[in-house]
Amino acid sequence: MTIFQNARFFTTVNHMKDLPPTRAEVAFVGRSNAGKSSAINTLANRTRLAFVSKTPGRTQHINFFDLGDERYMVDLPGYGYAEVPEAVRRHWVALLGRYLQTRDSLIGLILIMDIRHPLKDLDIQMLDFFRDTGRPVHILLSKADKLSRQEQQKTLAAVKRALAEYPGVTLQLFSSLKKSGVEEVESVVEGWFSEMDGGDGAPDDGTLPDSP
Repeated sequence: MTIFQNARFFTTVNHMKDLPPTRAEVAFVGRSNAGKSSAINTLANRTRLAFVSKTPGRTQHINFFDLGDERYMVDLPGYGYAEVPEAVRRHWVALLGRYLQTRDSLIGLILIMDIRHPLKDLDIQMLDFFRDTGRPVHILLSKADKLSRQEQQKTLAAVKRALAEYPGVTLQLFSSLKKSGVEEVESVVEGWFSEMDGGDGAPDDGTLPDSP
């Protein structure tokens, strides 16, 4: 059984004061409707571990999933969806930003982007912000099945070129529908956890992007 298939729901929080103490966690983040919940469900080989909605912006809390061995997967609120109440959007921004800036047990970030719309402005803001922590980012170009194989490779190469100035960022193709790319994600995350077990990696403080 792979690391993600051990996943079970642990807790959900809406305020920083309620974050549980954990030893190590990997967070999943992305623009609303980029396929984040579907990716989590595919990795865990479940249908509804993470809630998938036809209405972007439904993930309004920080959701924790226990992977066993004191390791956790964290589903963060989606960003970039404007059609929510302003007070809710401000709360999302503050919660997401403070978590990424101050969470000591966060060892890496999985950033999901729709392969048809990669590297939007808020994605770049997220990369710029998280780069200050010194921790790794692995990008999933999701919904790869929506493009032909040639288009997939062309987009992958273009995004790699655009990310040349981000040495801590890696990326891959991913499709929840075809269940492709799962083993690569598992390998990356297992590597992060293994590296954490062998050393220390406390982050530096960063600055919250204006509007993720």
